Amino acid sequence: MCGRFTLRTRLNELLQFYSVESQLQWEPRFNIAPSQSIAVIRNDPDGDKRELAALRWGLIPFWADDIQIGNQLINARAETIVTKPSFKQALKSRRCLVLADGFYEWKKSGKAKQPYFIQMADERPFVFAGLWERWTKSQPAIESCSIITTTPNALVADIHDRMPAILTETAATLWLDQNVKDTGPLTPLLVPYPANEMVTYPVSPFVNSPQHDSADCIQPIKNLF
Repeated sequence: MCGRFTLRTRLNELLQFYSVESQLQWEPRFNIAPSQSIAVIRNDPDGDKRELAALRWGLIPFWADDIQIGNQLINARAETIVTKPSFKQALKSRRCLVLADGFYEWKKSGKAKQPYFIQMADERPFVFAGLWERWTKSQPAIESCSIITTTPNALVADIHDRMPAILTETAATLWLDQNVKDTGPLTPLLVPYPANEMVTYPVSPFVNSPQHDSADCIQPIKNLF
């Protein structure tokens, strides 16, 4: 799964790269947790341009009766999004890119879990494949999203059995293409990102608490073993 991630990069760098204009204010985040706001790029629901939006992390299906279902839908498995009722409609027309520059996974060791931080070797930002929904059974309506996960690459596999689906630049363009309604070209994009472009290292259990959101979360632990 993907349960915590970072976005420390200045948004103007990412927006320029994806040709998006926005006035959204974003402070560097070191420990983004479920139910919090996350920054995504999507197609403007009311227009034909791309936009930056802040969505609640944990997708609330449009048909849901209770907002709490979002706590169970922070992730969407790539293998089942085509058929799962919570995601199949969003896959056709409500896709988004979740902005990130690192994520955490926890490795089990007996009864303990050791957190690891994973990022690109050159520390560049990247995007997760995401799906979003608008829930209108509250006022104002709540817009929320899920991060899609896939099988792990060789780097992550030693830590966890899932990883977020990170999209290449070409894949991200296709993921946001409004003309693509058939899911056939989309699901092959949701594959493990090349391990040789990524690095990982253990970090302190300080990150375990979502109350902690500082650079201390990503500091490497020395002499773990």
